[in-house]
Amino acid sequence: MKEAYLEEKGLFYKTNAFEQHRPTLVFIHGLSGSSSAWLPYEKIFGDRYNILTFDIRGHGKSKKFARRADYEIEKFARDTHDLILHLNIPKFVLISHSFGTLIALEYIKLFRENVLASVFLSPMLDLNKNFSARLLRPVLGLSHVFNIFPFHPKPGHHVDYSRHPRTTDWNVKRCYADVRNTTLRVYLHCLRQSLALEQEYFLEKINVPTLIVHGTHDTMSPVKNSIRMSKKIENSELVLIPDTDHIIVLNNVKEVSGAIETFLQKIL
Repeated sequence: MKEAYLEEKGLFYKTNAFEQHRPTLVFIHGLSGSSSAWLPYEKIFGDRYNILTFDIRGHGKSKKFARRADYEIEKFARDTHDLILHLNIPKFVLISHSFGTLIALEYIKLFRENVLASVFLSPMLDLNKNFSARLLRPVLGLSHVFNIFPFHPKPGHHVDYSRHPRTTDWNVKRCYADVRNTTLRVYLHCLRQSLALEQEYFLEKINVPTLIVHGTHDTMSPVKNSIRMSKKIENSELVLIPDTDHIIVLNNVKEVSGAIETFLQKIL
């Protein structure tokens, strides 16, 4: 994979050698993570597909911004579109995990014509309706206090997830590594924006082939979200991975990549 940087958007990204006859897969990682989460998938799919992975704004080696408004979900979606245009990708399969699924849904809403198919892994949907969100909202509402502190956006890095095998949803070492890299300011701004979002109304309008994969023991985003999504998205397939949590991208590479490959063979 070749590393590059889109200066005008402040986005770090990686691609393999694009070949015109091959389908393109675009991966969007989750909150406080980075493109390094997709390293196993780059290796699995890279010999048969064009691959684009990147660090979303405020994450990994991409540019950090100071204000909460800089992390509105639409801005992430438009970043993605600018990167797609920069690389001259006409059509692609959009693969997203966790917070990245919010970005993917917004992207499909704005730029449906570019998407061949979508894959949602541990999707997050209308988080503001969850009980935990109601408890967090007063705390997250105070995230604006960061505005009074100096902002020094140090370059981030890529967490080596091989050092966090079989990590659980709330594994302290992995969460600390992620949030420390992203910074608490960016993490809270993103989480606050995700709670302000409502996307369920849009699901019935999605008319691209869709795969949804979810762990049955997910404690961050309940599996009922994916069941509800699969019922609302007409041309969708739901795969449930038993006895697994939210971090299926890291913990269940074999099952997730297998489900994606089976899906791709059906729709491409």
